[in-house]
Amino acid sequence: MGDSGGSVVSIDVERISFGGKEHHIQTNYGPVSVAVYGDHDKPALVTYPDIALNHMSCFQGLLFCPEAASLLLHNFCIYHISPPGHELGAAPISPNAPIPSVDNLADQVADVLDFFGLGSVMCFGVTAGAYILTLFASKYRERILGLILVSPLCKGPTWTEWLYSKVMSNLLYYYGMCGLVKECLLQRYFSKEVRGFSELPESDIVQACKSLLDQRQSMNVWRFVQTMNERYDLTEQLKQLQCRTLIFVGENSQFHSEAVHMTSKLDRRYCALVEVQACGSLVTEEQPHAMLIPMEYFFMGYGLYRPSQLDCSPRSPLSPFCISPELLSPESMGVKLKPIKTRVRLEM
Repeated sequence: MGDSGGSVVSIDVERISFGGKEHHIQTNYGPVSVAVYGDHDKPALVTYPDIALNHMSCFQGLLFCPEAASLLLHNFCIYHISPPGHELGAAPISPNAPIPSVDNLADQVADVLDFFGLGSVMCFGVTAGAYILTLFASKYRERILGLILVSPLCKGPTWTEWLYSKVMSNLLYYYGMCGLVKECLLQRYFSKEVRGFSELPESDIVQACKSLLDQRQSMNVWRFVQTMNERYDLTEQLKQLQCRTLIFVGENSQFHSEAVHMTSKLDRRYCALVEVQACGSLVTEEQPHAMLIPMEYFFMGYGLYRPSQLDCSPRSPLSPFCISPELLSPESMGVKLKPIKTRVRLEM
C-alpha cells in the first residue's frame, strides 16, 4: 500500500516498473478515474475495489508479489477502475451530483471499455467491486472473458447489513472518516489476527490501510456506501452467466456464506471456489500468495501462463498436491473447475 502524497517509495516504484498512467474519463454517469498498467496491446484485465479502497489499497499487495505480478503483467494490460471519488488525490464530489445506482456503475464500466476501445475483458473485483463487475458481466455478457471475484457480494443486503451500513453512513456524513468508521471498515476487510488485539499488535498492512483511509474523501465514500446499500439480488442473473469464474473467499470473511451461495448458483462446469484459511475478506492484501496457484491454473484455460518455469511459491499455502486432481486435468483447466480449499492437510 502507499499514500497519495508520494512519500511512500513503493508507489513510485510501481509506476515506473509497470508504466502506470492515470486517466480521468467522463462517462455517461459522471467522471471516473482509471489507472492503466502494462502493454495496451495485451488482453485487458479490469479491476474494481471494495468500498473506501482504490487500486493502491486493494490490489497492491497482490501485484507486489513477484510471481503474481509476473503472471498478470505478462498476460494482461491492467485497467484499475476506482469507484467515483476514490482515486488518489480525489476532490469531493459535488453534493448536487446524483448518487449513482449499481446499474449506473456497471454501465460506467462499459463506458470505460468503449473509451479505451476494448472488446472482451477479464474482470477482477473485490467484495463491492465484485458485485459491480458481476452485474456488468450479466448485462454485457459478450464483453466478458472471465471473472475473478474476491469475497464477492451477489445478494441484496440483509436487514443487519442494511442497518449496519446506515449507521456507518450517518457517521461518515456527520463525523467524516472517524475512528469508529475506520474500525468498521477494517473489520470488513481483515481477519481479527491481522487487525490485532490485546496480546497481538495490529499488522503493518492494517496500519497502512488506516493511513490510506484517512486520505479518502468521506462524502465520496458515503456515496458508494449508499449505492451498495440499495443493491439488488443477482441470483437469477448468475444462472445465465457462462463465463469461467474463480472465486476466492477468506475463511473469516463476513461474506463467506454469500461467496458459497454464489458458487452454488453458478454453472459448476465453469466455476471454482477457493477458501483461504485464517484470512478475512481482503485476500489480495492479507494473503495474496494464496491466490497465485489457482490463478495460474485458471489462466491456463485461456492459454495464458507465467513466463518463468511453473514453480510453486514457497510462500503459498497451495502446492500441486493440495489441489483437487480434477482441477488439474486438461478438461478442467478453466473449463470444468471444481471447488477447492487451500491448505489441505496431506495424509502421511
